[in-house]
Amino acid sequence: MEVDADTAASWRVARSVPLLKLVSAVALLLIGYGLAYGDPITLGLAVLVAVALLGWAVRDLVAPVRLAVDEGGVTVVTGFARRRHLPWDRIERITVDNRPRLGLRTETLEIDAGDSLHLFGAYDLGAAPDDVADVLRAARLRSAAEPPG
Repeated sequence: MEVDADTAASWRVARSVPLLKLVSAVALLLIGYGLAYGDPITLGLAVLVAVALLGWAVRDLVAPVRLAVDEGGVTVVTGFARRRHLPWDRIERITVDNRPRLGLRTETLEIDAGDSLHLFGAYDLGAAPDDVADVLRAARLRSAAEPPG
């Protein structure tokens, strides 16, 4: 989390995550090339998955800050790397969904803006979704308590 002021903070993908994706893509290409000797389908699948990993890593490099909050609301990344500001009056709910998956417990921060739902995992935020939700709720309460203009 990067803190800019009392009511401003941002959360970003950890710097190691895009690097891990890039290294994985290169390793996959090398392993796929070694295993695909004479088999174009195996090599094609390895290239396809490596390109997907590279695209995912590029998104992490182009838009590393996934969520930011200030006195006016939150800014989220939508699509590949577009940013969208959501004023507090458009946000209906800030919740954390806890679910068991594959024997592990996963948490997802959900920001419900009525016409859109924005989901963030721990890897997107570089922090626990519960902690981020607490900061967002506190910022929302502070902005509601401040006198207008």
